[in-house]
Amino acid sequence: MREILTLNNVTFTYAPEDSSIKNAIEDVSFSVQEGEWIAIVGHNGSGKSTIARLINGLIFPQNGTVEVIGEPLNEDNLWNSRSQIGMVFQNPDNQFVGATVQDDVAFALENNGVLHEEMVKRVREALKQVNMDGFLNHEPSHLSGGQKQRVAIAGALALQPRMLILDEATSMLDPQGRQEVLSIVRELREKAGLTVLSITHDLEEAMMADRLLFMNGGKKFAEGTPSEIFAMGDQLVELGLDLPFALKLGKLLQKNGVNLSGEPMTEEELVNDLWISNFKN
Repeated sequence: MREILTLNNVTFTYAPEDSSIKNAIEDVSFSVQEGEWIAIVGHNGSGKSTIARLINGLIFPQNGTVEVIGEPLNEDNLWNSRSQIGMVFQNPDNQFVGATVQDDVAFALENNGVLHEEMVKRVREALKQVNMDGFLNHEPSHLSGGQKQRVAIAGALALQPRMLILDEATSMLDPQGRQEVLSIVRELREKAGLTVLSITHDLEEAMMADRLLFMNGGKKFAEGTPSEIFAMGDQLVELGLDLPFALKLGKLLQKNGVNLSGEPMTEEELVNDLWISNFKN
């Protein structure tokens, strides 16, 4: 698989002239392969948002390199690199600029000089991909939180990016809106092979990833599958990261004498394990 994104020994501080200020991230390296879903998790101040800004070229590292599709990111290729990456941010209301849904999705295309006929086609296709094609002429302010984020995703998809970055994109949504957005992203990933990088506090979102990067104090503390990372258990809790509900409940049940064959990470896995271990026969 081809590498879409690579960080090589990246260090960044917001006050390089002040040696007393701690680095926001320090000597961080990781790569994202085409078609992967990677989640970056960690407590507030761990460096997650700084990584998002570095990837999008809003800031540049003091040391190390950020590479997009094999090219080191710099001021000369910044706009071309940004065209390869779609960003969806935390607050959908801060992203809307159009009077209608279709106007908003078309905004970035207009800025990139896409011809009108092609623009109309892309807008409709992108909204269809997120199940919002029936809302073309609706005002964004009248949509639910989940619908707004789906429109924001459509705006990113219309640019036909190689990778979609979700920067705390579900953190302000209610459970239904969060589920809507995550289901759409999972479907896009499965059907279109979209590469996804999610920066998140949401454990349900993190559990969908192929691989987790756990950031702590600006450094990459651990990297592995969701099962491998959450198997660290109390060590993660001590560092400010919660554990999945199903895993915590499973441990509590085992402590109280309930048979389980493993350590289920999702509610579905927990229910299946309970059934097989205690009721099937």
